[in-house]
Amino acid sequence: MAVLDAVVVGAGPNGLTAAVVLARAGLRVAVYEAADTVGGGARTQALTEPGFRHDPCSAVHPLGVGSPAWRDMPLAAFGLEWLHGRYPLTHPLADGSTVVVERSLDATAERLAADGRRYRRLVGPFVDRWEDIGEDVLRPALARFPRHPMMTARLGVRGLPPASLLARAFGTAGGKAMLAGYAAHAIAPLRAPATAAVAVLFGVSAHAVGWPVPRGGSQSVSDARAGYLRAMGGTIETGCRVDSLDVLPSADAYLLDVSAHALADIAGARLPERYRRRLRHFRLGGAAFKIDWALDEPVPWKDPASRESVTVHLGGSFQEINAALDAAGDGRRPDPPFLITAQPTVVDPSRAPAGKHVLWAWAPVPRGWSGDLTDAVERQIERFAPGFRDVVRARAVAGPPELAARNPNYIGGDIGCGRFAGLDAVFRPVVSRVPYATPDPAIYLCSAATPPGPGVHGICGYHAARLALRRRFGNAGS
Repeated sequence: MAVLDAVVVGAGPNGLTAAVVLARAGLRVAVYEAADTVGGGARTQALTEPGFRHDPCSAVHPLGVGSPAWRDMPLAAFGLEWLHGRYPLTHPLADGSTVVVERSLDATAERLAADGRRYRRLVGPFVDRWEDIGEDVLRPALARFPRHPMMTARLGVRGLPPASLLARAFGTAGGKAMLAGYAAHAIAPLRAPATAAVAVLFGVSAHAVGWPVPRGGSQSVSDARAGYLRAMGGTIETGCRVDSLDVLPSADAYLLDVSAHALADIAGARLPERYRRRLRHFRLGGAAFKIDWALDEPVPWKDPASRESVTVHLGGSFQEINAALDAAGDGRRPDPPFLITAQPTVVDPSRAPAGKHVLWAWAPVPRGWSGDLTDAVERQIERFAPGFRDVVRARAVAGPPELAARNPNYIGGDIGCGRFAGLDAVFRPVVSRVPYATPDPAIYLCSAATPPGPGVHGICGYHAARLALRRRFGNAGS
């Protein structure tokens, strides 16, 4: 007789979400996490000096605040509070101007001038339909016929091409650079198919739900779900690395928030060798080079709007961003790199001692790259914020090897848990109508290696848990 109803391996955003879904159905659930704290890619740590709280991976969460997986979870009661900057995003350009993305689509379109109408046509039809996007788009492509087929088709037409093709429809340098910055979150060359989908999704989210940070850091997102799980009787054991299902208690279902490659190893002979080969052949994506800074003063941005935005994209033009992503994809060092930066203390002073600040940035680099990009990264920031190095008091640098050591799901520094472009963005990690299921009816994959892919949103865990409820526990309503 099973000791537990369900065991979840990994307490990242998806693992915790899966555990909550199962516990809410009345099941006995236990979570096992290798690290000393829950969180996976959503943690907060003192990486530099005492009193400075940094997010070692994700920091800004547009897909989290708008996640359909968390919509009906009382996470605010467990300490989760979202904080928004005045602007979701700014993007300074080489000519000294800045693209400013506001919560208002109309205001953003007006700022984009000649490209305003094009941008409105691109994202406008979906801004008021965020919940429909979650229902029909952020799920496996073959799961079922969409409830909103016309909207899904329109979004597909916009999203399936390469972002480079999408950008051709824009006539201004600012419009092209903004789209490239959106798409660069995929850490894939802009010429890759389906990268336009990333650009559209991030553009829609800016106006539909915003790009907020959680008060206190990303750890708050994880702690809220862990607290909710424990309140329902679920248990979490940290500091417990799982290399084989054999070390776990007996259960009716096992849900693994791990990479596709790790699933093949952990499940071992319980899965057919042919299926394990397919998991190991799932292509990995590009990597990130990450720096966290403790600052004596705010970042001295030349552009005043960037001082009021939590997220600032740094790439002087479409051509520059395209070249940086091409370099990373081709195994070369990008210089200048494209940077995604986040400055949480713009809205959350609790993240640093009084008057001090934190800054976070990552740049796409080749997977497994062991070089040092620190100087190039700081030169790129200085370009748009002269005097930046004068306000730096400490930094914590993590290239691909360090990121992989922090989180075993990030193989070679691939923070997306698998390539997110072309067919790999749609069918992950294998082509299947229900990619969360495996040939063993008791084993499920619930990580970012499954649809809809990377991001702190919990949707992969949500879908995997609901599938397990239907197939293993007869919960027809799931």
